[in-house]
Amino acid sequence: MRPVLHGDVCVAARVLLPLPEAERPGRLRHMLTLASAADAYRKRFGRAHALWGNGSLMAVALPQVRGQAPGLNDASYCRCLAMVLETLVDWRAERAHA
Repeated sequence: MRPVLHGDVCVAARVLLPLPEAERPGRLRHMLTLASAADAYRKRFGRAHALWGNGSLMAVALPQVRGQAPGLNDASYCRCLAMVLETLVDWRAERAHA
């Protein structure tokens, strides 16, 4: 997966926000898996994947976003942001030990 930037985290959190809390971890892991697969595709073929984009988390997440971004006064959005950050830390650690 390409380096994760601030915008990637915010867009991924916006995808998670309307979902029931129980579905959020699975959806996030799925987005990370797709971004990694798209990055591998980009490296191999020299172009973005037709469905999953260029290997960035934003490319996977952005097509799923609806509506405006909430502010940081929205507790649910803040929990989603935290989930994305915590999951990214875990995701990187898992790959470092694999």
